[in-house]
Amino acid sequence: MTNQLTALSPLDGRYHEKVAALGLYFSECALMKYRLHVEIEWLIFLCNVTKLSGTSKISETDCLFLRKLVTDFDATQGERVKAIEKTTNHDVKAIEYYIKEKIADNKKLIELAEFVHFGCTSEDINNTAYSLMIEAAVEAEILPALYGVTDTLYELAQENSDIAMLARTHGQPASPTTVGKEFINFVARLEREISSLRNIPYLAKFSGAVGNFNAHISAYPKLDWSKIASSFITHLGLVPNLYTAQIETHDMLAQQSDSLARINTILTDLSRDIWMYISYGFFKQKTKAGEVGSSTMPHKVNPIDFENAEGNFGLANALLRHFAEKLPISRMQRDLTDSTVFRNIGSALGYSLLAYTSLEKGLGKLELNEAALEKDLAENVEVLAEPVQTVLRKNKVSGAYEKLKELTRGRRITLKDMREFIKQLKIPAVDKKYLLGLTPSTYTGIASKLCQNYKRLI
Repeated sequence: MTNQLTALSPLDGRYHEKVAALGLYFSECALMKYRLHVEIEWLIFLCNVTKLSGTSKISETDCLFLRKLVTDFDATQGERVKAIEKTTNHDVKAIEYYIKEKIADNKKLIELAEFVHFGCTSEDINNTAYSLMIEAAVEAEILPALYGVTDTLYELAQENSDIAMLARTHGQPASPTTVGKEFINFVARLEREISSLRNIPYLAKFSGAVGNFNAHISAYPKLDWSKIASSFITHLGLVPNLYTAQIETHDMLAQQSDSLARINTILTDLSRDIWMYISYGFFKQKTKAGEVGSSTMPHKVNPIDFENAEGNFGLANALLRHFAEKLPISRMQRDLTDSTVFRNIGSALGYSLLAYTSLEKGLGKLELNEAALEKDLAENVEVLAEPVQTVLRKNKVSGAYEKLKELTRGRRITLKDMREFIKQLKIPAVDKKYLLGLTPSTYTGIASKLCQNYKRLI
């Protein structure tokens, strides 16, 4: 059997091909690679930027050699790190020893060996590596997937901006809307939240065992270590956090988790709505030769893409909500409960990405069934009770609401019934003409205009 058939998690088994790209950021090998990147850049920074006493400038050739350790790092090198870890029983220390092993034959670099991991606690390396990993994965995989879903929704909205559809509040027939307006509602919600997600900074700390640069000051008391560490974090493209204990506080990661969970919740709402629209027959789904909807009912074309999306959004949010609640909490200056939790960030993003992929696929299979929409509107003339009673109110007709309630509540009426009622009303001719011309299909307010006038945020 293949690894996919024996994998414990469906992300590494059944769904592996759909989320494999995230392995570049969240696999064990990827974590080692990002840790290695931080360690190498810190060594170069100390020698070439800070010009720390006791170090010497690392030549361009040697910088290339060191950085090539990162770019060439793969599973083979990862196995070597794991072998070292069997002795150290410490994953970050294993990276330090791996670097020293790699520079052992370089006379210039081996003189700098004790400045590898200088002044660092393992959390300095870890929190910085994770921030870089998450930022890279969000930029390369998560945001593009979200842009794809949002773009598809926007296109569907504009294509169907004028198509009337009966709304349902509390599951009951309500004032008509348009298909496009319902799609653009989700575009607006998503784009606000995606914009918020993009504006959350990726923080990192690099301040030693309890966040006070104690060890740094003991060796170089005259240096401004907070400035040096901030400069290094900024050099890596992150935002420095100087006010921490041993670990970075993870408040921004909690905010990112919450934001992503809100995005997933919005898309869960969308998935359920479309599922309902399909069940009402408002949308059909394009079929594919050879596919089966049911093992026993040949006619079925099930909305499985939206169901898969909903299920995976639930799994993703269970993890994301846990991250938001747990990661900002650490007993005193440090406990290790965050370490094992961090290793599941890839799973949360994996389930999210899987859901986005399913949703995008489902949206691409939708075919509008205008006949079903028109039939639904024609069979629910009673929704015109709202405009009629509102016009009556404008004209100060006593008991306007009650008159329409008596005519329509809990009853099905025809367009002829409604028009007969309107004809006997004592209201200005212009108002009566307007009401007589109304049908459920034309009573959509400014839904179409709202859809067409939407200004995109991303």
